[in-house]
Amino acid sequence: MRTLAPIVALALALALGIASASARPNIVFIMADDLGSGDVRALNPESGIPTPNMDRLAAEGMTFTDAHSPSAVCTPTRYGVLTGRYCWRGRLKRGVLNGYGAPLIEPGRETVASFLQKNGYATACVGKWHLGLGFVREEGGGATDYDYSKPLTDGPHTRGFGYSFIIPASLDFPPYVYIRDGAVTATPDREQPAVRFPGFLRKGPIGADFVMEDALDKIADTAAGFIGGRGASNEEPFFLYVPLTSPHKPVLPHPRFAGKTELGPYGDFILQTDAAVGKVLDALDANGLADDTLVFLTSDNGSFMYSVPGQPDHVDDETVQAYKPERHRSNGPYRGTKADIWEAGHRVPFFARWPGRVKAGSECGATVTHTDLFATCAALAGAEVPEDAAEDSFSWVPLLEGRDPEFRRAPVINHSANGTFAIRDGNWKLVLSNGSGGREKPSGKPFEGPYQLFDLGEDPGETTDVAAQYPEIVARLTEGCEALRAADRSR
Repeated sequence: MRTLAPIVALALALALGIASASARPNIVFIMADDLGSGDVRALNPESGIPTPNMDRLAAEGMTFTDAHSPSAVCTPTRYGVLTGRYCWRGRLKRGVLNGYGAPLIEPGRETVASFLQKNGYATACVGKWHLGLGFVREEGGGATDYDYSKPLTDGPHTRGFGYSFIIPASLDFPPYVYIRDGAVTATPDREQPAVRFPGFLRKGPIGADFVMEDALDKIADTAAGFIGGRGASNEEPFFLYVPLTSPHKPVLPHPRFAGKTELGPYGDFILQTDAAVGKVLDALDANGLADDTLVFLTSDNGSFMYSVPGQPDHVDDETVQAYKPERHRSNGPYRGTKADIWEAGHRVPFFARWPGRVKAGSECGATVTHTDLFATCAALAGAEVPEDAAEDSFSWVPLLEGRDPEFRRAPVINHSANGTFAIRDGNWKLVLSNGSGGREKPSGKPFEGPYQLFDLGEDPGETTDVAAQYPEIVARLTEGCEALRAADRSR
């Protein structure tokens, strides 16, 4: 017997004009880690890295050309994805958590997973968590002494995910363990030594079943296995969140991918990342679920690879974290790198595929950000967003269906590693700082002037600051950003 929640959700979906056959699609949200716009051949035809599976999503679905992560670094973007709320509204104002960080999502806060679960969806998280976990400390132990045999008190298993298989944080952060449904799969039995780039790793305990080069495969295979367990005959739709571990450092492509590109280990790792996406798509095909599934593919922020004209690069020396621009542009034409408030920090690849509902080969130029996932999922489930949740989330459904004029959202706020804000309104972008907010020098300080204004319609590479020419726009956007920051919501 079907539960009441799915029936009510279906009725709401029908009332909203969503066709009954696809009123409640399966939703798969794949989020690569540090994938730049220039790393995907569909977005950068000059790239020497084949990305056939990501290109397939572009060809079979919609490419969003002005999509942004809410932050230029990992943790705050993940918070925004799952809660529909900008992370800077909470306790984390800059930087990221480490593998032992305390849970970041506030007690009682609704996540997109818990919301969909209440509305009849099976939910799963497979991949990198990086939002803090409830490891249990050993009695009398030190700051990083934990009893890995005890269930975790917080994690995806307490945040609405019926199934979860995760690593704690980025693959360069200890502890290096797998966690299934809140339990560590194998107690650490050795110490991972620190390693320099490209196989960058921090020193820390590593689980008995943990092999660095196998982590990406294990995540992709587990995600595919979850899909295989659903089947086309299963009436209950599912939400699958797949935060991949790559191409974030450590850049450790599996041996079967090593040397397959001419762009060094990073290029090979992008190729493997694309193959991981392919495993998920293949699982949907093999189980007859592709037509009933909305697939999103994006990244949590831009690439960490720099551009170094006229200098030795990653091809010349794999220990160099950069490319000559004539060889590869990981962040495409955009200025900066991961962590920066510049476009390269947060303008990300973004594709959506839903056969029969999202027009194949289409493009959308609306400015969107990842916090919008929550409201989008609510609309697809035929449910109302709770008043006390998803405060910065706006539904993409009109865009997905080609009804762009019906899409309305507040100006997008972007945030950098050091806490610098930027606000987007149309083609105008105001940076409320005198620097990059991240890794490009000078990094500047948040809210220290002079502020910087760019017309992204004319200058997407942010080469010319026009603040002095348009003081009235600087004033208007400054006021707008301050108002959104002061409010508890933008929705």
